[in-house]
Amino acid sequence: MAMPLEAFDHAVHTANTWLSDLARELGAQNRRYAYRMLRAWLHTLRDRLPVNDAAKFSAQLPELLRGMYFEGWEPSRTPVKYSRDEYVARFALQGRIPASEVPTVAPAVTRVFARRLSPGQLEEALAHLPGPVREVVAGPELAGARGEAPRPAAPTAGVGTTSTTAQDSSAEEMLAELQARVDSLTEAVRVMAEGLEDNPLESAPARRPARSARLASEILMTGPAGRAG
Repeated sequence: MAMPLEAFDHAVHTANTWLSDLARELGAQNRRYAYRMLRAWLHTLRDRLPVNDAAKFSAQLPELLRGMYFEGWEPSRTPVKYSRDEYVARFALQGRIPASEVPTVAPAVTRVFARRLSPGQLEEALAHLPGPVREVVAGPELAGARGEAPRPAAPTAGVGTTSTTAQDSSAEEMLAELQARVDSLTEAVRVMAEGLEDNPLESAPARRPARSARLASEILMTGPAGRAG
């Protein structure tokens, strides 16, 4: 089903609310800074997760943040198993901040997600991270309370083969659908970012943002994501 313009307006408002919350958490006057931190957090988490878990986490995000999350995603190259120092370097590079600020900024973003996602959703994603990386993302106190991801019990011989095959097939179909959606979502977010260049996700009325919103809505309605929805 096509995404109506009213729904897209609501998506912009929701993303703006998340960004405002993050700006307050960071104590940032510059919303562009908050936007960069949000994007860096999403991308560095996404690339460290297995494909299925990255996709599962995306389902909890508002529409525009989901587009930001998938921007530039290469599922065939994930998960990228980087260390704590490599995570910090990646976050610093994407956020354009000193590496020394990452252990303060990343947990601030995590706190916003903890408030806005349903209980257990964030914990499930963070549980896939190795302890040293999780400690930077969530902060020492939150990370210590989460522990490692539970390991499934090994199936006995001859049991669960059909189920595993079905899961693999389902995963391939989900990945194909995700790849189709990524193109449309990424293009829509790019158009929105250009239209709101002076103040990302700001809801102040202006002809350029309004025109960009209409164009992005058309992309979502006519692209693979719109047809799939």
